[in-house]
Amino acid sequence: MIIQKFGGVCLQNKEMRKLCIKAIRDALTRSNKVIVVVSAIGRKEKPYSTDRLLTISDDLQADAKARDLIASCGELIATAILSAELHANHIPNTFLQGAQTGIQTAEAFGRASIQSIQTPFYEQYFEEYDCIIVPGFQGLNKKGEVMTLGRGGSDLTAVALADALQATHVEFYKDVAGIFNADPAINAACEKYEQLTYDAFLSSITAENSVLQRKAVMWAKEKAIPLYVKGIASSETGTWIHC
Repeated sequence: MIIQKFGGVCLQNKEMRKLCIKAIRDALTRSNKVIVVVSAIGRKEKPYSTDRLLTISDDLQADAKARDLIASCGELIATAILSAELHANHIPNTFLQGAQTGIQTAEAFGRASIQSIQTPFYEQYFEEYDCIIVPGFQGLNKKGEVMTLGRGGSDLTAVALADALQATHVEFYKDVAGIFNADPAINAACEKYEQLTYDAFLSSITAENSVLQRKAVMWAKEKAIPLYVKGIASSETGTWIHC
């Protein structure tokens, strides 16, 4: 089994989603089963991005429970759209949402932690489908309330699912071709790493440089789950992160 995670830029319009669909089709030729984890569509000012959803009402800032509920909607929208477009491209699939995902969370709204993942629905739906789409960034607490996992939380969703379902690795599709020793948007002469250890990657993360969520990489390190970062529109090989 392979876990694939697509970021908001990869999903921002139909042309970009065609590249996502191509990557999913390719994964299905390499693996019997694929789980696709999606972020909200677009970034910042885009209509369905998390940032945009959170600006619908100023009063959301004072209501953490309501804020998490509306923030979770971006990933649900992305899930529905990608599923429909996969069907239109003759790729059978289904999606899980809410309690079906089995992702149980705790602690604080907006920065919840994943406590456990129950897998019966995955096992059930994999009897009929080879591709399952899961909205990232969220889970339910013991009361059934939606909680979000903090910025970059879809990365954590993907890694936690890889752990729970014993996937071979997680593929992260980004708007960059891999992990570089500098920002390629600023320094055209920067070099891409073919491979990095977990510790080397974690030591490179700063507030301005977070290609992957720190918590997700720490979970991958603890469970020895290989990670692969690749550009959605790039023909180049990406960067492996592992022991």
